[in-house]
Amino acid sequence: MTARLLEGIPGTVMALGDLAYPAGSASDFAACYEPTWGRVKGRTRPAPGNHDYETQGAAPYYAYFGANAGPSGLGYYSYRAGAWLVLSLNSNVPAAADSPQGAWVRATLASNPAPCTLAYWHHPLFSSGPNGDNAVMRDIWTILQQAGADVVVTGHDHLYERFAPQDAAGRADARRGLREFVAGTGGAHLYAPKAIKPNSEVISSTHGVLKLTLKAQSYEWQFMAIPGKSFSDFGTAPCHGGPGVTETAR
Repeated sequence: MTARLLEGIPGTVMALGDLAYPAGSASDFAACYEPTWGRVKGRTRPAPGNHDYETQGAAPYYAYFGANAGPSGLGYYSYRAGAWLVLSLNSNVPAAADSPQGAWVRATLASNPAPCTLAYWHHPLFSSGPNGDNAVMRDIWTILQQAGADVVVTGHDHLYERFAPQDAAGRADARRGLREFVAGTGGAHLYAPKAIKPNSEVISSTHGVLKLTLKAQSYEWQFMAIPGKSFSDFGTAPCHGGPGVTETAR
């Protein structure tokens, strides 16, 4: 049902990993992903998840998405979305500050100045779901924050959660922190929240998709639930250094 929502939303689709259960095999992609989200494959820019890597090297994932997944076997790449720099990253491979991915993130941010920056990957640094926090991307979070990035989007826990802007240690930072969304609600069975983490603002176990509208100096978010579900979450916020924007949510 979430695939039908996507068909009514224009723009790029960020697929946040664990895209073909149970093991990311070629047959899993053919039977699970292709008949549903495969309908918007041409405008999908994915990030790999741990289930995709249950097949050696996530080879079927890279074969299925081709150039849209960036360099084959690497799992991280960047692109522009209007005024925004967008980085799709790989939380399944080394991501320390001195790793090849960490060095690539620093270089990409330095060579592509943008008024607003968004990054997405699979494992959330912060989550109130049963999988909890995952520290693998903590160094990259710090790199992003030091460069003035604005938004992080993740999956892994099968629920929706929105956090207030915070630093890599989980300290609220309205001026320079990154706002993280966990959006693992695309199709697999849902999880119930486990332990609500500091700076969590909204959480729900509802199937749906997160729509982000990226403007010149701000962004809007809207969680769109599948038909028959009433939960919603929406709001707007400025990029760091952008003009003040009133934020609303429910």
